[in-house]
Amino acid sequence: DSLSSVDTQTEKLIQEALDKLMEGRTTFVIAHRLSTVRRADKIIVMDEGKIVQVGRHEELLEEDGLYREIHSLQLSEGN
Repeated sequence: DSLSSVDTQTEKLIQEALDKLMEGRTTFVIAHRLSTVRRADKIIVMDEGKIVQVGRHEELLEEDGLYREIHSLQLSEGN
């Protein structure tokens, strides 16, 4: 995850640039911060090498699963 080591302001600037580059293209993004993938058309959540959830940000938050758990942890940490 190339954005995991940068501050949130820098991450936002990088994400905006990537959004422009990815527009109209199929793109795979591997990330630890959910803010990096929250606008994706499809998010695939993996745990120990296995797909455990698939959906959009809003859909995954509605499910009782790993994505929502990570989201809650990252909110409490301020990421």
